[in-house]
Amino acid sequence: MPSFRALEPSPLPLYSQVRQRLRERILDGTYGRDARLPAESEMGAIFGVSRITVRQALGDLQKEGLIVKVAGKGSFVAGPRPSQDLGRLEGFGEAMSRKGHRIVNRVLSHLELPASPAVAARLGTGAGEPVAELRRVRFLDRQPVSYEVSYLPAALGRRLRGENLAERDIFLILEGDYGIALGHADIQIGAVNADPALAAALTVEPGTALLRIERLTCAPDGTPLDFEYLYVRGEAFQYALRLARHPSPSQGS
Repeated sequence: MPSFRALEPSPLPLYSQVRQRLRERILDGTYGRDARLPAESEMGAIFGVSRITVRQALGDLQKEGLIVKVAGKGSFVAGPRPSQDLGRLEGFGEAMSRKGHRIVNRVLSHLELPASPAVAARLGTGAGEPVAELRRVRFLDRQPVSYEVSYLPAALGRRLRGENLAERDIFLILEGDYGIALGHADIQIGAVNADPALAAALTVEPGTALLRIERLTCAPDGTPLDFEYLYVRGEAFQYALRLARHPSPSQGS
């Protein structure tokens, strides 16, 4: 294990000092990408603190995205978080496959049910009218990163029942197979704490902060095609967006 400075008298809690020492070694490259950190008991002995203190420090580093914990194997230095450009309208699998990642979807359910008032308003139908609801967990390189609930017009949902939704993006099916052009998407981003069901699906602790994204995708004429709620593990994935100070003439003022 690389040498560490002894913990010094400080008003900072012990776990904060341990976190800082580990962060320094990760950022200066002493522990490189995918490197396994020493066991909690070993770090506790070196720093002269309890395993609970070490565990709290590691938990903070995990929330920062600097390390990942693998059950039964320990803690490892994280690589750069995969990201998707929100300025480009494309499916998750489409974007990640282009960057060399492996995407698998676990289809939890594919139902036809009455539209809630919120879903009906987004899809331009009446409350209580039938819509398709599709629930999936998206896996990026075998790690669950998002839980997605998609709503589509009932007729479109029926067509999708025969498709391989475990491996293909809905966007690619709509455009490539059905000839339905995509025009634009309206996106809202917020945050929620994972309830027990979300926590279990994404293998995080209940109460963990998740990104919550609402996305309404429309055809070029504005007809709603797909309304989604996406719940994303922020420590495992991130979104990127470039904003111009002055919009181009085609974007208007």
